[in-house]
Amino acid sequence: MNKYSICFLSFFFLFFFMLLNFFMMMYFIMNNVNLFFEWEIISFNSMTINMSILLDWMSLLFMMFVSLISSSVIYYSSSYMSSEMNLNRFIILVLLFVFSMILLIISPNMISIFLGWDGLGLVSYCLVIYYQNLKSYNAGMLTALSNRIGDVMILILISWMMNYGSWNYIFYLEFMSNDYCMKIIGLLVILAAMTKSAQIPFSSWLPAAMAAPTPVSALVHSSTLVTAGVYLLIRFNLLLIDMIFLKMLLLLSGLTMFMAGICANYEFDLKKIIALSTLSQLGLMMSILSMGLSTLAFFHLLTHAMFKALLFMCAGMIIHMMNDNQDIRLMGGISLYVPLTSLCMNISNLALCGIPFLAGFYSKDMILELVSMSNLNMLVFYLYYVSTGLTMCYSIRLMMYLMINDFNLMCIYNLYDEDWIMLKSMFILLFMSLVSGSFLSWMIFSYPYMIYLPFNMKLMVIYVSLLGGLLGFMISNMNFMSINKFINSYNLSIFFSMMWFLPNLSTYGVNYYFLNFSKNLLNNIDMGWSEYYSGQGMIKIIKFNSIIYYLYQMNNLKIYLFSFIMWMMIIIFMMMMF
Repeated sequence: MNKYSICFLSFFFLFFFMLLNFFMMMYFIMNNVNLFFEWEIISFNSMTINMSILLDWMSLLFMMFVSLISSSVIYYSSSYMSSEMNLNRFIILVLLFVFSMILLIISPNMISIFLGWDGLGLVSYCLVIYYQNLKSYNAGMLTALSNRIGDVMILILISWMMNYGSWNYIFYLEFMSNDYCMKIIGLLVILAAMTKSAQIPFSSWLPAAMAAPTPVSALVHSSTLVTAGVYLLIRFNLLLIDMIFLKMLLLLSGLTMFMAGICANYEFDLKKIIALSTLSQLGLMMSILSMGLSTLAFFHLLTHAMFKALLFMCAGMIIHMMNDNQDIRLMGGISLYVPLTSLCMNISNLALCGIPFLAGFYSKDMILELVSMSNLNMLVFYLYYVSTGLTMCYSIRLMMYLMINDFNLMCIYNLYDEDWIMLKSMFILLFMSLVSGSFLSWMIFSYPYMIYLPFNMKLMVIYVSLLGGLLGFMISNMNFMSINKFINSYNLSIFFSMMWFLPNLSTYGVNYYFLNFSKNLLNNIDMGWSEYYSGQGMIKIIKFNSIIYYLYQMNNLKIYLFSFIMWMMIIIFMMMMF
């Protein structure tokens, strides 16, 4: 069997699955249909184990987007990973990842949600450590252990739901929302979603997961792993409204959005910049969810998935052409040589910024206008608008470093974009990045939102975007040396490039003292006192005595005479004493 055959088979399967989901979703939306399937797997005495599936317009629409992106990623991988010996193994891992996400999407039951949730965590570990080196192992362990916290929360939630006698949370979510047990369930759901969607203080695993191959990054950061937490909160949104924990999540997600926006401006690794932009957009989704606007958060999740997958694919192609070099300081002027890749990169970048009539504009503009209308404090308001400006800032900076600035190439690179397999998969997502915003806004919102704002407030988004774009241009242009000196000063850049020291807090800060304590235990107890008073110490004593006995047994006249004199002196001393 050819190593590409499984690749193309899975691409066709996922593509047809996407078309099926699309037609079903259109039927469900038009006729307002919800389907709930439940069948009995095991019945033993009074105990039954049931499997349930919920199909509504939301799960079908999300499945459609997941299968479209994953089919494009698999088609892209057939060229990107062509030098990989075990391509089939890679494709099977990606398919497992997609099926875990689909199981999570269609489950109204906490047990099957947990199966999908844990499947995502396990397969993501296998994919992050795919290139087997020390950096990958560390990143994989950090990813897996951060996600384990969320898994534990879901396990506690499952055991806590025993109070209600059913794990089908969809049945009693609305009318039990004032119950004390439900408050604890709400807290556990929020904590689980925060770990999966990498909100502060669990943010450090997301940039570390960039050790995975680029097609995996495109899948993880657009529609699967990181969106699982957001999707869970959308499903539980009826329960969480008016809870104090949701207000705390609003603050934390706003800070995540702000922190990721600043850190992306200090980063020089191409994939990490895009990863931090994902973190910023996740903060935006979580914060809009915290305000109770779950449909709008879902809308932004879907539009963001399209251009973020495209952005990662373009980055993968550029890294491929640059001999696997990811430092943006060693790139420049590539738009002359790779026009089609540059076109896709720029359009996805502009969609991320929210440039009018691209995919990101419809969701981001509506989010910011609803934030301007809502009754929020000034801190949250500023976090939203400053983060929007920072998004524009790092996008323009990235564009300047890659496309417009002078050549900084280290050697003669193989700059071409004739790889039509990669380009075809990118063009599918390019088309969706152009049209998905308007298509979804017509479909999801059956009535228009009434937004009533003063003129300057309405133009506030344009003001901060222009200001952010200007700042990004000044940072990346070497003519503005005084600004660059201030912005890239050593202390500032260390603090911001280390994500506000979050990796230190969540990894080294947590495990350093425990590991150091165990090292001291090993040195002082296992290899210290216990050695001295057990095997090692006994060997030393026996060895010392055996050397002395050996000296006695050498039949040396001097030893006999010396011992005779010693005995005589002891006897004389004893006689003098008594």
